[in-house]
Amino acid sequence: MRHLAAFAMFALVTAVSAGAQSTPHEKLAREIYKELVEINTADSVGSVTKAVEALATRFRAAGFPAGDVQVLIPPGAPTKGNLVVRYHGHGGAGAPKPILLLAHLDVVAALRADWPRDPFTLNEENGFFLGRGTSDDKSMASIFATNLIWMKQEGVVPDRDIILALTADEEGGASNGAHWLATEHKELIDAEYAINEGGDGALVNGKPLTNAVMAAEKVSVNFTLTALNSGGHSSMPRPDNAIYELSKALMKVGGFEFPVVLNPVTTAYLTQSAKVQPKPEVAAAMKAIVANPKNAKANAVLAKDSFVHSILRTTCVATRLAGGHAFNALPQTATANVNCRVEPSSTYEYVKSTLERVIADTGVKVTMMGPAQTGVVGAPPSAVPAEFLGAVIAITKKMWGDIPVVPQMSTGATDGKYLRAAGIPTFGVSGLFYEGEERNMHGRDEKIRVKSYYDGLAFLDQLMRTLAVRTKM
Repeated sequence: MRHLAAFAMFALVTAVSAGAQSTPHEKLAREIYKELVEINTADSVGSVTKAVEALATRFRAAGFPAGDVQVLIPPGAPTKGNLVVRYHGHGGAGAPKPILLLAHLDVVAALRADWPRDPFTLNEENGFFLGRGTSDDKSMASIFATNLIWMKQEGVVPDRDIILALTADEEGGASNGAHWLATEHKELIDAEYAINEGGDGALVNGKPLTNAVMAAEKVSVNFTLTALNSGGHSSMPRPDNAIYELSKALMKVGGFEFPVVLNPVTTAYLTQSAKVQPKPEVAAAMKAIVANPKNAKANAVLAKDSFVHSILRTTCVATRLAGGHAFNALPQTATANVNCRVEPSSTYEYVKSTLERVIADTGVKVTMMGPAQTGVVGAPPSAVPAEFLGAVIAITKKMWGDIPVVPQMSTGATDGKYLRAAGIPTFGVSGLFYEGEERNMHGRDEKIRVKSYYDGLAFLDQLMRTLAVRTKM
């Protein structure tokens, strides 16, 4: 009996954990989420086309006309499919332009040997969903898809069209779907504005602290550092070794810090965050850096937080190394990739010239990867529309209490930059909350809290309905 009781208790706990979803809406979301996570869409070896075709089948089965569910595959890239779904509103004179929901389906590669469990299986453990893409970005992709299907099943007709674009190669592939759609098929995705990844909520000790709207982002650019040498036999070493010279250059890059550059978004973020920051010394440093960006003491305090440190400036970091051609030969070439995340008011030329100045005495050459790029790096931060911000604030207060909604600049780069370049303002907001190092996108055991996922589902559903469904049925 004792064993039977223990087994019954185990079964109950397991059922509660695995069945955390309590409504048909949440059940559908988990089903779609699981399907997406378990399709390998890694940019190098996976297939985004397989994922979008699976979702297209779901949308057609839910009653979306076949003509409104389009799988678009760039020429010569059969695994890089994109899905565009249009949910038609009432239309008519005076109807506002559509809202675009954007998420990418590709993920960073995940080696099975690096993970304690299969990265392409949706695991639920200790209150977390784990697996590659659970956070970046299949959580939002599955939520957007679920909420559109759910609205259709409920018979809700919006006042304006809602467009969903699920795309490939945001994580660095050669067939970026958002860019391709924005340049080759803009008529399919043109909208008043887009909702994208990039704005998350912050937790401290499990309690919501702030919710964010991402209104600006840094842009990624890669530089190759190259040391050249005539080489020779390894039995006769000499001081001008290409690997040593490259190492000296990288140490200089690692020890260099770009100056603090604030913009309206980062200023507002620091000002609002200081009001709820639980550590007095951090709150004081946030206020001090806003008052004086050259305040070294405040900078030193804020540098301890990798996120805050990054939003204050351009950052550059070495990410790959290669050197030498034989075990018994002096290296003739040594190279390193340095990935820079550039604040939006800067220029590529400034970043390149700064790196060249920092390593000038090493003889190492700096070249920019990719096509020549000039001018301002990113679109300047733009004002969040009043209706959009008002809806985010109201729903945030309803769900999590009186916590501030803060503008935020993403430390990374999203597909939003392609939409902004095409004239579609793009804002990141998700209702997904993380605490500290839980933001481990691209890392081993990528994860998101189960509660956060379902909260994000409810938040984005309410936001979409508030912005697109004004007529009461």
